[in-house]
Amino acid sequence: GVRRLGGQKMKSNLSKFLSPRYCEIAVAAVMWYAAMVAPVAAQERASSSGQWEVPRTVFGHPDLQGNWTNATLTPFERPAGWERGLTQQEVSEIEQGQAELVARKAEASDPNRPPPPEGGTHPVCIDGPTSCYNEFYREPGDRVAVVNGEFRSSLVTNPSNGRVPSLTSEGRRRVDDSRALNRRFGAYDHPEVRPLAERCIVSFGSSAGPPMLPNYWYNNNYTIVQNADYVMIMAEMVHDVRIIRLGEPHSLPANVRPYFGDSRGWWEGNTLVVETANLNPEHAFRGVPPSENLKVIERFTRVDEKTILYEFTIDDLTTYTDVWGGEVPFTRLDGQVYEYACHEGNYSLPNVLGGARYQEKNEIGR
Repeated sequence: GVRRLGGQKMKSNLSKFLSPRYCEIAVAAVMWYAAMVAPVAAQERASSSGQWEVPRTVFGHPDLQGNWTNATLTPFERPAGWERGLTQQEVSEIEQGQAELVARKAEASDPNRPPPPEGGTHPVCIDGPTSCYNEFYREPGDRVAVVNGEFRSSLVTNPSNGRVPSLTSEGRRRVDDSRALNRRFGAYDHPEVRPLAERCIVSFGSSAGPPMLPNYWYNNNYTIVQNADYVMIMAEMVHDVRIIRLGEPHSLPANVRPYFGDSRGWWEGNTLVVETANLNPEHAFRGVPPSENLKVIERFTRVDEKTILYEFTIDDLTTYTDVWGGEVPFTRLDGQVYEYACHEGNYSLPNVLGGARYQEKNEIGR
């Protein structure tokens, strides 16, 4: 688990506790308690032949519960010229390179070093060009992803080139429309033009998904709890919670499109299959808003004591020229997942907007 700074607690009221968000949290808490008191009979066991068997819950379903991480050095898409599978030498170079990078950036800083140049030197940084998290706070992963014994060069595996298919003309139009709408406002005109992640509504990247992917920065950790009727997945990033209904529940109306969509799941042998639709149009994936036709199919399979194989398929021919997907190993996390409080209860967003208003007043007074 990764350390997290909590925000100030805010006064509660009755309407707050009746909100959909708190109802989700209450359900998740009940499920967590039920899982913690499960009988010993549901724990992992070996078969009489000594071979590992899929552990099962007291309800007879494969047991996916626990803390997991999908942190990895394997990129989302395959770099040009790379093969699907990496050699042991290539893997060693990648992993050793990351270890050396972390060691180098963990060295003591020179207290007499000059200030950074105007505009900064960091090409990608959450906090702006002149300040950034150092390696102590980052945790992108230190290993290449392994699936079925193969060292993978990308998480995307379909199509075979490991690249996301091109956008359709309709997909490009929606991206252009979204950008055009944003250009009508200044970057700090009002809260709604700030990114969802900055407002702590959902994580940056696609941590909670769907699809659930590593963000290559930090906190790529999850807690899974399940009972006979639900599977709850909590992503550490922004403590996003997905509650997946099992069986054949009624789908939400087409005009109801929550963040993370409407997910229903069922068991196919030892695999949990989840189908999600009705994703919120503001919840873009890599800058691409979802269409009303998007369906995400996820498959969770416990392949050994320390690994869940997570497979995902993106079916949205309104947006992409082909169906595509990939595979991500989730490995057992030997540690706790602590609350990621984001900046709830403090003054980050009001100060961002207040600073912009101050700048505007100064410009008017010139």
